[in-house]
Amino acid sequence: MTEKEEAATPKKGKTEKKRKKEKGVYTLYKVERDKVVRQRPTCERCGQGYFMADHGDRYTCGHCGFTRYKHA
Repeated sequence: MTEKEEAATPKKGKTEKKRKKEKGVYTLYKVERDKVVRQRPTCERCGQGYFMADHGDRYTCGHCGFTRYKHA
């Protein structure tokens, strides 16, 4: 194709953007009746207040690097 032919072709319309997953503290907790329940485990080394990241097959602490594998 020449440059003129490329300029003459109509451009495709904009596609919808993917929605990102919600972030924030409210994704780490769940309220059941009168109690607050943690959604993710806390780190065994660092103690309370350090949540472990969910990586599908394992949990990892972002503070110390401790890794706990999920049961298959």
